[in-house]
Amino acid sequence: MNSIQKKILLLTTIVLIIMSVIWIALTYYNHKTQQQYNGILQRYLKLNEVTSSSQNVITDLNNYMINPSEENMSKLNQSKKRMEEAKQGVVTLRNVENNFTLTNYVHLIDSFIETTNRLLLFLSENDSEAAAQEFSEVTSISTYISEMALSLVDTELKTYDRFYRGIIKQSGEVMKLGIFLLLLIMCVLFLVTYWFSLTITRPIIKLTQAANELSKGRFDLQVKVETKDEIAFLARTFDRMRKNINMLILEIKHKAQLEHELQQSKILLQESQFKSLQSQISPHFLFNTLNTISKKAYLEGSEETSDLLVSVAGILRYNLKQLDRSVTLREEIMVLKQYMDIQKARFTDRLRFFMEIDECCLDWKIPSLTLQPIIENAVIHAVEPNEDGGTIWTRVIDEKDTVLIEIEDDGIGISKDKIKQLLTEDLQPVENKSKGIGIGFSNVIKRLRLFYGDEDVITIKSEIGSGTKVIIQIKK
Repeated sequence: MNSIQKKILLLTTIVLIIMSVIWIALTYYNHKTQQQYNGILQRYLKLNEVTSSSQNVITDLNNYMINPSEENMSKLNQSKKRMEEAKQGVVTLRNVENNFTLTNYVHLIDSFIETTNRLLLFLSENDSEAAAQEFSEVTSISTYISEMALSLVDTELKTYDRFYRGIIKQSGEVMKLGIFLLLLIMCVLFLVTYWFSLTITRPIIKLTQAANELSKGRFDLQVKVETKDEIAFLARTFDRMRKNINMLILEIKHKAQLEHELQQSKILLQESQFKSLQSQISPHFLFNTLNTISKKAYLEGSEETSDLLVSVAGILRYNLKQLDRSVTLREEIMVLKQYMDIQKARFTDRLRFFMEIDECCLDWKIPSLTLQPIIENAVIHAVEPNEDGGTIWTRVIDEKDTVLIEIEDDGIGISKDKIKQLLTEDLQPVENKSKGIGIGFSNVIKRLRLFYGDEDVITIKSEIGSGTKVIIQIKK
């Protein structure tokens, strides 16, 4: 498989090789030209070294004649030695154009050295007059050496004038060649890069088009990419994903149909349960009768009995509502208070009931007949069996993302197994059938989960001997 990584490495290698070849060629040319320049410069420096050395000899010789000390003699010998070395350097500059002039120049240097040696000899013999004549001769020869050095430099300039012009012309040609090669390489790299990009972008474009069609719901278009790299593997994987998504959508549609049918069955079942409970007595007749008795009790001065009958009538009227109707939390709390008024009249001081209500939460929707069955369950299992009665707390708390409804009692508690059975809906509805009140704890759990579409909407926290807390979480 020719992977994209291999293609990129190949392109990078080609570019590096081309750039390296150009760099090596330019470096070689510059080095060669620099060597030629250095060679010419060394010729000029060698000629100048002879002139400089001769002048140093004259200076050191004059110092020695004034003060014939060992130090001055040592400096003079060093100057003579440098003069000899400069002479050897000049000999290497011989060519066809300067052969005659350079031969005379070397002889002149030899004469300078011989005259200097004779001057030293006369000084050692204390022949001052002869030494003065030789010093004058040495000075003249040094002047001739300087003039002849200038003549040789002029000859060198004439000799290498053609060379300079050749280098300038060659530099221009190399610059033109470099520009041409640069343009050629740019064109080649552009074509290679364009071809390389097409080998990557064409399959990606096909894959993008297929993804766009897939987003529009076209699951019948096959994805084909005729390459042998990772994009082809991605295309085959995408095609398999397309088939799997198509199958999954068909499966989801089938499941949704089944879920809808099951949902309808649950609603019908719950409606039938509620209607069955409503049909146990004549609700409208009983409601009208209770209102009549309440008014009669009020007229006779039994205000407490009248209030109690009003609460019973309110609960009955609330129970006559359709099961699938949602109500506000305010309505649920109101009917809950009426229910607890009835229970307080029954249990008197044995029932202690406390409410903590956050008013800003009372407009949230909740299924009707939700809180009463839970409170009823707490009264049956936490207050009624206990000789000293019990305490029930109801709290409505506003949190950041949820509204919490907590109903807590200090009864005997519920075992973990029974809590699990309640939450998994394995038990029959827990209700006080002898009183004919409420639609059952398990049915409340089912209706809450159905209404909010959340399995975790209700939580039960309890331990044997430590009471029970039921928590309903309404997500905002």
